[in-house]
Amino acid sequence: MRFAHILSAFAVTLSIVGHCANSHAQEIKSVPGQFDYYVLNLSWAPAFCDNLKTLTPLERSRSSRDDLQCSTPHAFVLHGLWTQNNDGTYPGYCAERMGPLHPERNLDMTPNLALLRHEWAKHGTCTTLSPEAFFATARQAYNSVTVPEQLTQLEHDTVMRSADVLTLFYRANPLFPQGSFVLSCSDSQLTAVEACFNRDVQPMACVNLKSCASDSIKVTSESPGGIVQ
Repeated sequence: MRFAHILSAFAVTLSIVGHCANSHAQEIKSVPGQFDYYVLNLSWAPAFCDNLKTLTPLERSRSSRDDLQCSTPHAFVLHGLWTQNNDGTYPGYCAERMGPLHPERNLDMTPNLALLRHEWAKHGTCTTLSPEAFFATARQAYNSVTVPEQLTQLEHDTVMRSADVLTLFYRANPLFPQGSFVLSCSDSQLTAVEACFNRDVQPMACVNLKSCASDSIKVTSESPGGIVQ
């Protein structure tokens, strides 16, 4: 994953751990509006924060001051709403367009200003929406997903069957069709859950989006006070 300018540790770490669903996807050049559906990526913040604890002091010092997801407890946070094609490719950086004037209004979903700006530059510009409308669409999709209570109340790291994690999401979201959720992982650790939506922001089965190949995955629990220093 390519990142423009200097991004926060959140975005950098996400680029390192990646996500299985799009690990083999090809980014293509396109024009705004030419895509088939949306992918909502919900990053599992405890996995990111757990990884951040392994960084050196120098690597930690490169973290953005906007990086809030590890200073207070978070479970799933919005990584982004991505434009996706049925053939498995996805458009990126489709046009040079000014970003949102008030990105801080979206910090409740994505607690990182640098990542918000990056998401607009890479994915928002591939829609024909204004920055405000793009993030409103992202919020609509984000708010439509109910996170299973079992995953928000973990008291310790847990190993779960990947199929069981998906089952929890389908039970919590009965209007989502089978195939509309996929898992992302790195080294058999849950890093994200992705949900697919059509261009009218209605849930749909994902097309050519690969899920985590691990039968069992580690689900890192939240630390009540954020990162353990």
